[in-house]
Amino acid sequence: MPDSKSLTRIYFSGGIGVGKKCVLPPAQARHVTRVLRLRSGDAVALFNGDGDEYSAQIARIAKDAVILDVTARNTVDREAPLAVTLAQVVSSGERMDFTVQKAVELGVVAIQPLSGSRSVVRLAPERAATRLAHWQAVAIAACEQCGRNRVPKVEPLIEIPEWLARIAKARDGAAKLLLSPRAAGGLRELARPPDGVVLLAGPEGGLAPHEERAAEQAGFHAVRLGPRVLRTETAAIAALAAIAALWGDF
Repeated sequence: MPDSKSLTRIYFSGGIGVGKKCVLPPAQARHVTRVLRLRSGDAVALFNGDGDEYSAQIARIAKDAVILDVTARNTVDREAPLAVTLAQVVSSGERMDFTVQKAVELGVVAIQPLSGSRSVVRLAPERAATRLAHWQAVAIAACEQCGRNRVPKVEPLIEIPEWLARIAKARDGAAKLLLSPRAAGGLRELARPPDGVVLLAGPEGGLAPHEERAAEQAGFHAVRLGPRVLRTETAAIAALAAIAALWGDF
């Protein structure tokens, strides 16, 4: 059988079992047939976030459904060796989508959207719920593309002070890192954190001084990414790539 990474990868939100069938919902079925142009008999790789990957074949295409036969379960681990959570103050337009997509490709285990005093984007509760669903879909699509079989969760939007209060009480042992152009040192000066990383990145214009102070009081250590000031959609991704190179699987 071809390498599953070369096959079309499809996320299925329900249970998957060898010898059973999976029926894709209408929107996903239309994408598979009209965009990907797959046909009956084509082989695909399925995953549902449980960590495994499943070999499957398109058995039948109906008007608004695609029926798949699951033929094998494969244990495939493509997760990063260091658990990293990205806490990103929400940026505007497609920048947040880009950040979510690339963060997933770089191996984060979770993404925490934040609202801060310098946030360009202000989301009402109902709008925040819609954006959350959209960002989670972006994360799923990124997993389909990059080969991950565990889908990082995009947490509900929360204000920075409330989130910092939770983080200050957490006892998980993760290193807390704050991206700041005013920091004295960089990532390479730190030892590899044995229990993972929580990375805090600001929005356009960066975190406000009082937010940086509050983060440091909550246990965050400020680091800089060289002498240049990076855009919000660049900073977190550059930091995640550096973390992967220093302490991960790059």
